Amino acid sequence: MSSEANAVWKECLRVIEQHVNEQSFSTWFQPINPVRLEGGSLTIQVPSQFFYEWLEDNYVEVLKLAIKTTLGPNGRLEYAVVVDRGNSQNQPYMVSFPQGNASNSNKKQNTANLPESKSPFEMQSLNSEMLLQSNLNPNYAFNTYIEGDCNRLARSAGFAVATKPGITSFNPLMVYGGVGLGKTHLVQAIGNEIKNGPEEKFVLYVSSEKFVNQFMDSIKDGNVKSFTNFYMQVDVLIIDDIQFLAGKDRTQEMFFHIFNHLHQNKKQIIMTSDCPPRDLKGLEERLLSRFKWGLTADLQMPDFETRVAIIKRKMQSEGIYIPDDVIEYLAYTVDTNVRELEGVMISLIAHASLNRVEIDLTLAKTIMKNIVKDIETEVGIDFIQKSVSDYFEIKLDDLKAKTRKKEIVTARQVAMYFSKEYTNHSLKSIGYHFGGRDHSTVIHAIQTVNDLMETDTSFRNSVNELKKKFKMRSY
Repeated sequence: MSSEANAVWKECLRVIEQHVNEQSFSTWFQPINPVRLEGGSLTIQVPSQFFYEWLEDNYVEVLKLAIKTTLGPNGRLEYAVVVDRGNSQNQPYMVSFPQGNASNSNKKQNTANLPESKSPFEMQSLNSEMLLQSNLNPNYAFNTYIEGDCNRLARSAGFAVATKPGITSFNPLMVYGGVGLGKTHLVQAIGNEIKNGPEEKFVLYVSSEKFVNQFMDSIKDGNVKSFTNFYMQVDVLIIDDIQFLAGKDRTQEMFFHIFNHLHQNKKQIIMTSDCPPRDLKGLEERLLSRFKWGLTADLQMPDFETRVAIIKRKMQSEGIYIPDDVIEYLAYTVDTNVRELEGVMISLIAHASLNRVEIDLTLAKTIMKNIVKDIETEVGIDFIQKSVSDYFEIKLDDLKAKTRKKEIVTARQVAMYFSKEYTNHSLKSIGYHFGGRDHSTVIHAIQTVNDLMETDTSFRNSVNELKKKFKMRSY
């Protein structure tokens, strides 16, 4: 900016400060940057189209007074509105407007006794309760979020953001992953860490569905400006399941302007999604490009070690002892997501408490049979093992033993093959149920069965006969 423009704008601010309250001054005038002074025309840069329109609708007379006082009766004001901040390859894109273009030209007020505009932060209806609440669950914290290879990047980035919100290069922070992998826990842990920190920050957690409904209500009630300004005052915005904005053009337009305003003012934006930005459908390209400005981190299904740690932490927090063999059984059996694992643990604790019995492997297996529909198909590994051992006329325990007799090895390989085809268990989990074998053994078994089915007619007929039984069971 030129020194002349800077000096003129400082004088303007002195005049403006006498006619607006402190909050309005810091919100609507301090963010303005003087750009240039040419003749008697001062150009100021404002961060968004909405910002420009709000100034014109609510403070046009104050600005006119400031320009007249500083530059004289022939002084003029122009706005440079930032439409796109650009990036390292592209310069910011701005549009210029003369003062008065968006205001009512018939407005006439006595500027010496200018009535104060109602502050957009006086949330009397839609947002009064939200202003006091961040919608955060205090139980979600970093010390209860188990770190593993599946989430290490996201957790580390989240902690960095919680320490210095809006300052790191992780803005926005996009966390994505499947259902039940801990996205909401992580982003709310970030919010709680910031909210409980030394600086007073307005942290807001909101689902995209709630954001859409609030916006629709604000349109219906004629309260869009209050809605917008409420979100523009947030220091840390956490929006969950951003993919649900897909196809909602007006909401995307509003979120685009809010996003720009917050980002330009170094406010932290955190989002979750069920897939990476490149795979999001139904969202405007300009939004998707902004999602990629910061860091995108994924959450994967927790590995065995992480699941063990989750179970131990949960049981410790409940003050309940659980044997190691039960922990391993649960960790191997429920290998889909954290939410289902926690559901199994809750059921186990409830049964033990209500029936006044100790938690052991027998109880765990009973619980798993009762809720097996929720974690795998109707055909479970136990049923497969029993069916295969009966068909090949061998003992069930032999499938899990270390014996290398040919007939037992073949039956074991067939059981592993069907376990992969008819259950949701991982290779590692399948190996566990067959005497603690590793995943490479399961891979070899599946390949062997496939090869034998192509070359041995009798073997293929046996496998197809068993397959009919499993298919009927799964219907």
